[in-house]
Amino acid sequence: MSKENLALRDAAVIWHPFTQHQIEPISIPIASGKGAYLVDTDGKKYIDAISSWWVNTHGHGHPYLAQKVYEQALQLEQVIFAGFTHEPAVRLSERLLSHLPPNFERVFFSDNGSTAVEVAIKMALQFFHNQGNTKRRKILAFADAYHGDTFGAMSLGAPSSFNDPFQDMLFEVEFLPSPQDTEACLAAMSSLNSDEYAAFIFEPLIQGAGGMKMYEASTLDALIRMAHEKGMFCIADEIMTGFGRTGKWFAMDYLAEKPDIVCFSKGLTGGMMAMGLTLCSETIFQSFLSDDRRKMMFHSHSFTANPLACAAANASMDLMEKEETWASIARVESRHRAFAETLKNHTILKNVRIHGSILAMEVETGEKDGYLHSIRDDIYRYFLEQGILMRPLGNTIYILAPYCIEDEDLAYIYDKIKAFAQGLI
Repeated sequence: MSKENLALRDAAVIWHPFTQHQIEPISIPIASGKGAYLVDTDGKKYIDAISSWWVNTHGHGHPYLAQKVYEQALQLEQVIFAGFTHEPAVRLSERLLSHLPPNFERVFFSDNGSTAVEVAIKMALQFFHNQGNTKRRKILAFADAYHGDTFGAMSLGAPSSFNDPFQDMLFEVEFLPSPQDTEACLAAMSSLNSDEYAAFIFEPLIQGAGGMKMYEASTLDALIRMAHEKGMFCIADEIMTGFGRTGKWFAMDYLAEKPDIVCFSKGLTGGMMAMGLTLCSETIFQSFLSDDRRKMMFHSHSFTANPLACAAANASMDLMEKEETWASIARVESRHRAFAETLKNHTILKNVRIHGSILAMEVETGEKDGYLHSIRDDIYRYFLEQGILMRPLGNTIYILAPYCIEDEDLAYIYDKIKAFAQGLI
């Protein structure tokens, strides 16, 4: 099947996510992946500089991950998770909890990042409902937040083009100023009425879809401390930052103050399968225990704790627990920092920032930065032509690659970033 033929067949029947089909009618058919590379049906290779939407941690076509999923498929591929359980789910839960602060004791399974966030919000709100507290119904989030695309998750995202058609249908959420503006953010938190809020949700240290905006751990520590003093639960959305992306297991590992609920997805399974997890304290879990069934958690998915996804996650955990993985993460960060040094006085590439394996910067255009910046399409097309999958956030360029990416591939990406910027001068 030719590349052109498959692309045309796709265009006739498929509706792609985050795609304006009027101006992006053709999608690139991918036939295979290996390591940090994707290969299209004509054999052209693309360096996957964004881990295929931030999910692929160990590289494409990883034989160990594939083998473990295969072995599980021969044993048990699916079972209802209400009233039943299985070893891969129990083992994964035990292993994850061993890497988290001791206040985390319970694991709730779902299907993806958005649903993990939905579960977290329902946990917080129903905790107070089960206690007969009708005042704590408000949720607090950050400006420029993004937590997913289901209706509850959209409500938690600051008003933007993502949610415009649905804004009047979303539940009320209050937004703190950007955590990059520490003084304004802390002042806003300090001024809040303490008995109206159920939870404060945040992307710890890096706001991903909002533009890879990075902020200080000390700011978040102060916010969590104040939120706890006001009786709120604190929810860490670690869907992007989890599993080594920031240079530690989780972004919360940089914090002195710990959240009460955490959401995982994306890198959880190493990019092999869809899965979401919401972990919480025993205090929250206990609030759902009752002889009254109406106080239980009314949330499920058909593929909750799917054994294949659990097997993939356990296999990914095996790799995450190896020293070689952390050496690779440190190597990638070191290369990013060396590249950043070469951009110190660059006139086009500005606000260069690094956290762990994540590198981000803005392309200076003389216009306002933003997700819908028109230069986005130019950046995207240019890098595809160079054999690099880099999906910019407006005029924000970032690298969030599999940890196995080779130094030569990073050097090639860096050179092409500079070449693109040179073309704008």
